[in-house]
Amino acid sequence: MWLTAEYAPTALYSLKLSTATSSGGKTLLAPTPYALKMALLDAAYRVRGSVAAEELWPAIRDLQVAFRPPSKAVVTNLFTKVLKPNRSAPAPGSAHAGPLGKTIGYREYVHFAGPMGLAVSSPREDEPPDALWLLLATVNYLGKRGGFLQLVRAPAICEDLPAGFVRLNEPSGQAAFVARGLIQVMDDCAPSMTLEMANVYSGKRVRPGRDRLSYPVVLPYRLVRASKSYTLYERMD
Repeated sequence: MWLTAEYAPTALYSLKLSTATSSGGKTLLAPTPYALKMALLDAAYRVRGSVAAEELWPAIRDLQVAFRPPSKAVVTNLFTKVLKPNRSAPAPGSAHAGPLGKTIGYREYVHFAGPMGLAVSSPREDEPPDALWLLLATVNYLGKRGGFLQLVRAPAICEDLPAGFVRLNEPSGQAAFVARGLIQVMDDCAPSMTLEMANVYSGKRVRPGRDRLSYPVVLPYRLVRASKSYTLYERMD
């Protein structure tokens, strides 16, 4: 049983690998299961309250996630000036004087052409479907702050995953994929991940490979054109 929804990106999208540094890192072309679950958890706090969100967390954490890529994706890459805390005291009067120093960072932003599909499936038979329906309908961003989405098709229940969707966290690995597709590294919540670990303000350590998992997924995108400033991908149907 799958719950599917369709969204139209209304802003540029960006989501770096979880292992990337603040100075660089290429963007992914799909939201990771971890990113979607954090968005659902955020929606649960906003529309259901803290008590209900805490009760829903185990069900959100264990969701199976699928994604239908938009028809095209254009990745713009650039270098930008950024400020970061100084690790040592700069020389008085220098360009780096003060608590923040100037440096550059590599950034990538994605423009999606066409709507994207998201689908979730809960292994918990006792999970109320109206709760997941409401959370999917409330999600309005994915990835880094500013990656806004607009719901264009209300969540609907499907017996089987519709054609065109790619499962992003199959328990036994990706069973079928396009050989000429694009490899992306996804991350996800392990069953051992607690709500305290999901809370970035708690200070609770998340152990990579144990509480936060990473694995490759092949998306049905092919490279169409590229230059020094952008890359165009097209979905292979």
